[in-house]
Amino acid sequence: MDGGAGRNGGAPVVVVGAGIVGVSTALWLLREGVQVTLVDRQAPGEGTSFGNAGVLASCSFVPVTVPGLVAKAPGMLFGRDGPLFLRWGYLPRLAPFLTRYLAHCAEPQVRRIAAGLAPLLSDSLGEHEALAEGTPAARFVVPSPYRFAYRDRAAFEKDRLGWDIRREHGVRWDLLEGREARRAEPLLGPSADLLVSVPGHGHITDPGAYVKALAAHAVDRGARLVTGAVDAIARDGGRVTGVRVGGETLPARAVVVATGAWSAPLARALGLEVPLESERGYHLELLNPSAMPKAPTMIAAGKFVVTPMEGRVRLAGLVEFGGLDAPPSRAPYRLMERLVRSAMPSLSWRGTREWMGHRPATTDSLPLVGEVPGVAGAYLGFGHQHVGLTAGPRTGRLLAQLVSGKRPNVDMTPYDPVRFAAGRAPLP
Repeated sequence: MDGGAGRNGGAPVVVVGAGIVGVSTALWLLREGVQVTLVDRQAPGEGTSFGNAGVLASCSFVPVTVPGLVAKAPGMLFGRDGPLFLRWGYLPRLAPFLTRYLAHCAEPQVRRIAAGLAPLLSDSLGEHEALAEGTPAARFVVPSPYRFAYRDRAAFEKDRLGWDIRREHGVRWDLLEGREARRAEPLLGPSADLLVSVPGHGHITDPGAYVKALAAHAVDRGARLVTGAVDAIARDGGRVTGVRVGGETLPARAVVVATGAWSAPLARALGLEVPLESERGYHLELLNPSAMPKAPTMIAAGKFVVTPMEGRVRLAGLVEFGGLDAPPSRAPYRLMERLVRSAMPSLSWRGTREWMGHRPATTDSLPLVGEVPGVAGAYLGFGHQHVGLTAGPRTGRLLAQLVSGKRPNVDMTPYDPVRFAAGRAPLP
């Protein structure tokens, strides 16, 4: 699409969704000299972008769906310390999605997905630094290693495929055991005897405040911020002309849908049937902690991250399937607290704060980033599952390039929305 061509070419680009993907898109469009309207039903940074683990996890391109998951899933669901949760009443509705999701557990599929995700995640720290440069948000971006704490070498070896795939994509790490691991992270106790330390990463010390600061900078640069739910996307002759918000139609020469786990209805209105589920994520914040971890650390046994943040430590992660409407479960909070007490027994705190949010999961573990087939000026940017913060700035940059008529230097095929177009063979 030519940035100023076509019907309604003088109108702004409307970005729907003010999380990290939407705000990043808006900022990169503004830097391209494009007029932008940013729309969300709530304030910027209040959704999934508020509650994530805060890690710029460039090495996290290995999907959840790995070989052996189908066999392990019952034990995870019924075991006391499993990182996978399911609200059983939601299972009938979930079953079609889950069948297609679990069809990607074979090693060739895992490698294909990892190869697709890696370009979006690589150099996440640099992408965030470039996005935040010259803005009040820059202070929240902190370079750091990303660490993985395992019980022992045998537990590490069980994840061998994932680490082999990372190595093949250029990831390097230091393997620390016993006293060496505890010198690197003094909070670790005897139940975490092996530490994998991956350099070149980073973290955000307050994700919600970070996205809000970026959005405020976008408004300072001339973006219009509109609060409200999008009812429809107006089209004329196969081209986007506006976005309807609360009874008002905002003129638009293009629209970017970046509403995370709530994106399926808008995609459906544009002709795509996207199988999208909420990969419900939890965080438990430890307030006034006795010490801070030296770097974000994944507790491998529970698949959640312990991240140092401003005035608190955040435990975030796990996976629960239960839809968008059910209230939070208690078990994930209990699991995170139990496992962090075991892995970091000297850590204490004076209070806790809980949160649950919705990460957008596709059946093939790849996001949709690109133009909607057959609808000129309609673009999608959602489906990043648990790596939305990591991939947000690069996704936003790529979308801004596409909207402006530029060719990205990344192969966009893995993220092409056309894979969910009507008439195409359904994906597994």
